[in-house]
Amino acid sequence: MNKKNQPTQISAPRPLRLGFVPLTDCAPLVMAERLGLFKKFGLRVQLSRELGWATVRDKVVHGELEAAHALAAMPLAATLGLGSVAADCLTALVLNLNGNAITLANDLWKRGVRDGNSLREAIRAARHEKIFTFGVVFSFSSHRYVLRKWLSAHGIDPDKDVRIVVVPPPQMAANLKVGNLDGFCSGEPWNSVAVQARAGWIVATSAELDPGHAEKVLMVRRDFAECRSNEHLALVAALLEACEFCDQAENHAEIAKTLARPEYVGVPAEILIRGLSGRLDCGQSRPRVVEDFCVFHRHEANEPSGDKAAWALQLVRASGLCAEPANLNFSLGRRVYRADLHQQARKIVSETPTPFLHEKASELETITV
Repeated sequence: MNKKNQPTQISAPRPLRLGFVPLTDCAPLVMAERLGLFKKFGLRVQLSRELGWATVRDKVVHGELEAAHALAAMPLAATLGLGSVAADCLTALVLNLNGNAITLANDLWKRGVRDGNSLREAIRAARHEKIFTFGVVFSFSSHRYVLRKWLSAHGIDPDKDVRIVVVPPPQMAANLKVGNLDGFCSGEPWNSVAVQARAGWIVATSAELDPGHAEKVLMVRRDFAECRSNEHLALVAALLEACEFCDQAENHAEIAKTLARPEYVGVPAEILIRGLSGRLDCGQSRPRVVEDFCVFHRHEANEPSGDKAAWALQLVRASGLCAEPANLNFSLGRRVYRADLHQQARKIVSETPTPFLHEKASELETITV
């Protein structure tokens, strides 16, 4: 048979590339794959583990990822071109509320620090000796906002009394242990990893400092949401079901075991389950149970509502990195936080035949890079 008469080769559609950072709150993305939820809604998805948030942002902006697990303010910042090339982005799904903590180095405990007030005194006592350095995960993040708020509440000027630097979440505990950081604000499991390594202790959680704050969202480019709307809505629908699964306490052991795999978070399950359950070992013989430490579905968590958009706008405003604060308005929030698309995805979920037989996560294979 000559080349002209050979049958046409039809290539399979390329999987949607979905990025995540190794954190406990990436659970909905991982579990949607492991439980077959993407398949249920007719999708092929390729999970891509990324080191940090700048990489996630850049890969979404430049089209290397179709969607990603992202910080609440990232779609707004990318749309405005703050820190990156401007690209219209949006979210139709909030993946979780809360989930972060402030961890201080064990050296501070030895100096007598037990809370924000004693930290203030330690900083003043050491002002001729050193500048205390604290890590946050991104410039436009709840972590930076909550840390600054906590410091200020205890009479510590976050601009003058300390240094705040950006560090990828997986590198927080190691930098604390070797003394590059005196503290950090990050999502789980990296606070618990620091405690387990006897490098630090948890002093406060974001669930207590700013309860109910939007934390992670599903970030996509606007052109993807518009040109491939069916895939986008199916993706939101699958993740919405996964969020509900992740919020149920009886599933936490399975989720922790899955996230412990090296292609996902790569931290032991007994550490990961702390951030899922809110049963924290805060270090220095201080176990605590924090209600609603991380919320995946309860309390209307998943809708990208006006109040969540306002919170994300506040994060960008508080960063001081927007040259034209007037751009941070309700209109922008509504254009980026798309409650209308969320409702369309919810309708797809309600119309999809149920019950759905979840395959055992341990028996499923996933494509991860």
